[in-house]
Amino acid sequence: MAGTTEVEIPDFAGFSPEAFRFLKALKKNNHREWFLPKKEQYIELLHKPMVALVLELAEECREFAPDIHINPRRNILRLYRDTRFSKDKSPYKTFVAATLPFGNYDKTMDSPGLYFQISPGGSFAAGGLYGPNSLQLRKVRESLQQKPEPFLEIIEDRNFKKHFGKLQGEKLKTAPRGVLPNHEMIEFLRMKQFYVETSFTDEATMKKDFPKKMAKEFKQMMPLLRWLAKSQSIW
Repeated sequence: MAGTTEVEIPDFAGFSPEAFRFLKALKKNNHREWFLPKKEQYIELLHKPMVALVLELAEECREFAPDIHINPRRNILRLYRDTRFSKDKSPYKTFVAATLPFGNYDKTMDSPGLYFQISPGGSFAAGGLYGPNSLQLRKVRESLQQKPEPFLEIIEDRNFKKHFGKLQGEKLKTAPRGVLPNHEMIEFLRMKQFYVETSFTDEATMKKDFPKKMAKEFKQMMPLLRWLAKSQSIW
């Protein structure tokens, strides 16, 4: 497999038990004095496997989702936490994660995209619209009101329910402004986020075929992702 311009990245062989032990230790010792002497260990155990995973996902997803933007330099989240507005001043994330923007978007969280996170006992993959702004949310709601059938076909599909159960996301306590409380789509019109996720065991992430397993989950997320992206172009 091709490497980055800085280091050669081997094929993904799975995360090691040592990688999870490192993250557990980091959670207990989340300060620079502990981490800095171990930074090279972090790179070998976690960063390089993440780069390899992202690169292999590019290959696995190309056939069914060529519009996913994959570039390890931009996809992989920084190790350092943004502590400016947090009472918790711990400097490091105790997980590794990546965002995979979709379509015309160059970032996720506030636009349709994919996300995955590796952490002890908490690894998962997700897809959807996690942090839409007011305009994006307005467009989603207009799509739900104007033509709900394509959306309902997606979330009521048997395979969708088998993989994800139901659509997830925070909801308003009441109907949004301008929407009747008894609207037939009120369950979804109250939503402020639209996403699905699936979890992985630590053991699954340690296997060579993990990129294939994650890509299969991403493939199941694509109809929802495409609907969300289309909703943003209604006007």
